[in-house]
Amino acid sequence: MSSDFEGYEQDFAVLTAEITSKISRVPRLPPDEKKQMVANVEKQLEEARELLEQMDLEVREIPPQSRGMYSNRMRSYKQEMGKLETDF
Repeated sequence: MSSDFEGYEQDFAVLTAEITSKISRVPRLPPDEKKQMVANVEKQLEEARELLEQMDLEVREIPPQSRGMYSNRMRSYKQEMGKLETDF
């Protein structure tokens, strides 16, 4: 496994935790703060999508015999991303 992939995983975990926290706060914010928070969450969702793309590229570089485990992790991350987008 590449250290790049591990770094992307850590970044993705931190980013998705931040997004989840912000999404839960949006409904309780006053309108002016809500608008700013929504823009911030949209930016972070885009960052998360870019991280997934980088992780996907890393998985493609892993030898086929080791790729299965990472492909499963990617499926899980993509499902998590889909859930975040749905919640947002």
